[in-house]
Amino acid sequence: MAEIIHPFYESHRDAVETAMRHRLDLAETMLREQAHLSDMDEIRHQVLSEFQIVLTQMPYVGGTASRMSDFFMRLMGFVAISRVLRRRGVPLAMIGEIERETYKMQLLAEPEAERLASGRQFMSQENRTLLREQALKSTTESHRQEFPDDFVYDFVEPGPGDSFEFGIDYKACGFCKFAARHGDQEILPNICGLDFDAYATRGIHLERTQTLAGGADHCNFRFARLSPNKDDCE
Repeated sequence: MAEIIHPFYESHRDAVETAMRHRLDLAETMLREQAHLSDMDEIRHQVLSEFQIVLTQMPYVGGTASRMSDFFMRLMGFVAISRVLRRRGVPLAMIGEIERETYKMQLLAEPEAERLASGRQFMSQENRTLLREQALKSTTESHRQEFPDDFVYDFVEPGPGDSFEFGIDYKACGFCKFAARHGDQEILPNICGLDFDAYATRGIHLERTQTLAGGADHCNFRFARLSPNKDDCE
């Protein structure tokens, strides 16, 4: 019996696949020069085929009602890339470098005004209210039973002397659950590393000193606006 893609992900499939193809185009030079891979057409075919498998494996965590659905759709493509490159014998550190540089190029291809507007929206009081609400919801027994593969997190208010504006402590990670189920644990640190550029390109400084993937009991995300003359993407 063929594996089924959840209707929510199926409805976004074309856009996600387009982003995947663009990502592979951006990675081509690095794959040739750093990983010494030359059969790019075959690599594209293998990655896109693997991505179809990943789509069937992606857990449904609430669709548009959950902010984490977007995280899955944006980052799960890197699982497909990582799986294929690992089979090709590419070292994990090199995979991580190629994926992070490719992701940064893809993010910076978006108009700066749009990226910074997205960052301002993320840091807004309106979004903080939403984050508090969704954080509380994520910890409820009913939500965890309905969406066992979702993230579980707390909203963190800054204390006296803190330099961040707000934070999120992830107590359970959807990517960690996915990786444990499908044998992708070794590529998790590379996925985690993408977060810094994702926020920096939107004008947000992310400080994080520990992760669940690294063995900690939670991931400690701390957010602050970047000053206009500070480039956090370097």
